[in-house]
Amino acid sequence: MSTHAKRERLLLADLLETAGPRAPTLCEGWTTRDLAAHVVVRERRPDAAGGMLVKQLAARLERVMAEFAAKPYEELIQLIRSGPPRFSPFSLKQVDELSNIVEFYVHTEDVRRAQPDWTPRELDPVFQDVLWSRLERSARLMGRGVPTGLVLRRPDGQTVVAHRGAPVVTVTGEPSELVLFAYGRQSAAAVGLDGDEDAVAKLRETRQLGI
Repeated sequence: MSTHAKRERLLLADLLETAGPRAPTLCEGWTTRDLAAHVVVRERRPDAAGGMLVKQLAARLERVMAEFAAKPYEELIQLIRSGPPRFSPFSLKQVDELSNIVEFYVHTEDVRRAQPDWTPRELDPVFQDVLWSRLERSARLMGRGVPTGLVLRRPDGQTVVAHRGAPVVTVTGEPSELVLFAYGRQSAAAVGLDGDEDAVAKLRETRQLGI
């Protein structure tokens, strides 16, 4: 049976292929080629991927990213579509589901929502619940640096506190949209913000959401 991560992986590969290597994305400064290289390096070069989190490894990551970005675009797409090599932890179904559902969903929307003619996707309730489960686990990490208190709320009233503080801003939306907001795609997320006007403005503009 296809997993959520595998489905989003294949959708991302298809979108990247259709968009071509020079299309914009929601990742500031990245084209679709850059995004494709990022996905491949993350899965296939753990010696460099650590630079996404560790500053001391950032220069190595930049070099390896440039090497992969220089490869034929079609090769990058195929590497994404075929999945990680057998030696990669991502090749394990459990790790793939845990680590890649949100990763591929967010990057799929990075490609989709950067296009002028994008339209909302209809996601099934099961997938929305899966995204909410992931968000419950990661919300405090995503919101640790924001300048306000931050509560994320589903339309059914379920909430998760992403950052304790005052004044508090409550962001309401479907889990898929809250995930995009929490990962720093505030301008592209279909959510409602409720709270002090200045705090809402700060939260919309902050670059401190996400990893």
